[in-house]
Amino acid sequence: MPQIAQLSETYASQIFWSLIFFGLVFFVIGRGMVPKVMATVEARDSQIATDLAAAQAARDAADAEQSSWAASVSRQREEAHALIAKAKADAAKAAEVRLATAGATIDARVADADARIAAARSSALGEIETVAAEAAGEIASRLAGLSVDPTTTAAAVKEVLHG
Repeated sequence: MPQIAQLSETYASQIFWSLIFFGLVFFVIGRGMVPKVMATVEARDSQIATDLAAAQAARDAADAEQSSWAASVSRQREEAHALIAKAKADAAKAAEVRLATAGATIDARVADADARIAAARSSALGEIETVAAEAAGEIASRLAGLSVDPTTTAAAVKEVLHG
């Protein structure tokens, strides 16, 4: 069969050209393109590592800034609390001074009122004694027909009232 005899000639030629083609592809792609692709991959890996290091440094700087800010806020909060406490203490002292002044004024008014009340009581008691002495003298003269000395009736009324 002639077709089978041609197979060995055809296959030998196809195997030859396949080896040539695959060898050429191996050298062009394997030796020419693969190193460039690998260099690009390494450059990309290097860039990613650099970017990650920069991001970590930025994160560390941000953390340091945040802790500094938190310390500043804490210090300002403590200062504000100290100012509030001082203002409260000053207000309490001012209120004590005002209360002491008001208390002194009230005490002075009360003492003045007590003095006026004592004077009014003394005056009223004096008037009551005078009226009672006059009434006692009048009663003694009308009922008993006695004439009593006004100083005697005043002394007797004083003794009964203060007695």
